[in-house]
Amino acid sequence: MVTSQRLAVIFDLDGTLVDSEPNYYAAGRRTLAHYGVHDFTWEDHCRFIGIGTLETLEALRSAYRIEAPAAELLALQNRFYRELAAAGTEVFPEMRKFVERLHAAGIPLAVASGSSLRTIGAVLSATGLSVFFPVAVSAEEVPHGKPEPDVFLEAARRLGVAPGRCIVVEDAAPGAEAAHRAGMRCIAVPYAAGMPQDAGFTTAGLVFAGGQEEFDAEQAYAWVAAGD
Repeated sequence: MVTSQRLAVIFDLDGTLVDSEPNYYAAGRRTLAHYGVHDFTWEDHCRFIGIGTLETLEALRSAYRIEAPAAELLALQNRFYRELAAAGTEVFPEMRKFVERLHAAGIPLAVASGSSLRTIGAVLSATGLSVFFPVAVSAEEVPHGKPEPDVFLEAARRLGVAPGRCIVVEDAAPGAEAAHRAGMRCIAVPYAAGMPQDAGFTTAGLVFAGGQEEFDAEQAYAWVAAGD
């Protein structure tokens, strides 16, 4: 049931709240190496930032002609990733301030991610962010991952907030596009250099082109509050 016209904020997880890409890259390299692929580079990894893990592995399975089913690759990569995440996952400091500021203001928060639900839970728990996010949605739980809007629409449904009253925080163009398709405003904090020029970011209402180094929690909060 949709509540009154209150505002909500939905965060992407990887590359937005936490700097998980190095761990995902390492997990991906280990997974591909298990199947005899040893030349997967950081540049190769960056092409899939913002795409769900399963969709990424399906593309890599096809590109490298791996015979094992995608579900097998996914289970292996998720295991590698959770091991790495438990050993250390960095929360972007200014992003943590933003989350705490929103929480203190009583604004409902959710996470919507391409990672598995178990992985999302592990990362939120390990970083101490779980107390701020009563709702977490994985692309595994909806028909389509980003750039389709499914994960964001499901997060809005669980929060009980109309999509038009939700703001998405994203680091990747597919996520910004998904927010636009969901009818939600978007704060974009591009993860990788060159990303701000991606057409997917053109619909974002607030863009920190310099990424996390430029992101300012108070500026972002003021922009959110101005739309309330």
